Amino acid sequence: MLKSAMTVPDYETLMLPVLRLFSEGARNVADCLPRLREEFALSDEESAELLPSGRVTVLQSRAHWARTYLSKAGLLESPRRNQHVITLKGREVLASDPPRIDNIFLDGFEGFREWRVRASADPAVTDPEAVNVGGKLALPPNPTVLTGQTPEDAMATAHAVMNAALRDDLLPLLQALSPVRFERLILDLLAAMGYGGGELGNGRMTRASGDGGIDGVIDEDALGLDAVYIQAKRFDAAYKVGRPDLQRFVGSLTGEGATKGVFVTTSDFSREAVSYVERVQHRIRLINGQKLAALMIQYGVGVRLRGTYLIHSIDEDYFGDT
Repeated sequence: MLKSAMTVPDYETLMLPVLRLFSEGARNVADCLPRLREEFALSDEESAELLPSGRVTVLQSRAHWARTYLSKAGLLESPRRNQHVITLKGREVLASDPPRIDNIFLDGFEGFREWRVRASADPAVTDPEAVNVGGKLALPPNPTVLTGQTPEDAMATAHAVMNAALRDDLLPLLQALSPVRFERLILDLLAAMGYGGGELGNGRMTRASGDGGIDGVIDEDALGLDAVYIQAKRFDAAYKVGRPDLQRFVGSLTGEGATKGVFVTTSDFSREAVSYVERVQHRIRLINGQKLAALMIQYGVGVRLRGTYLIHSIDEDYFGDT
């Protein structure tokens, strides 16, 4: 007997079906969509319903977020772009035959809780290690639209979650770049931030060999009155850039007679490295992976605008007394 048609389920309702589909061989979200449409008896009209941006269907978007959240809990992993596989942990969850998987369920996994911390923080201005309070993670509310939120609060929450997921998606792409391409990206970003007067021509990469520990140089302003020296390193997320790495960078700056530098990595910095940089006479800024991804989003480097929502309010002047 066929099920009656229903509206597109919310993304939490889709979590368990999506996980099952990946256990049955689905390679990506696109593979899941026909089966989800069948399981929930969605009509052609419901399956084709678009988000306000007009580019993605509601079903595709919600299935994508279900996959994203499952990945943050470690139930799925992505060996390459647009390919996802179920993990041993994911199979163990299915073997336990849960009636439902939702955010409360996923909150039982450390990886998901840690991601909630990152989703609530702004790495462009916040030290990622600062979320550790008394040896315990200071957890924010679930990164979902919460009952009782104002529409503005709900939009801010959703925006933070989307950016957190985008940052995590950017990092594997950055790690897969060649060293030269990664160094070029850093110069592109600094130019977008206004260094060199925003002109790409005011930044230059050093030669691949014999660079003396300097990967690039960019003028601090349009007039080229001072230069900022760059070290750009693609490291695995588990690697912490330590004090010796920074000491070598400082030595390179000294050899160039430079006073300002930026050290960029796709991983993170140890506390000893951060403390060391704060004590040297050189002015050095550290950019870790999360902060790098956040700056790329903020300045539109390697990302594109997918949609814009306009918020209107009453024009009091228009209705005022004349």
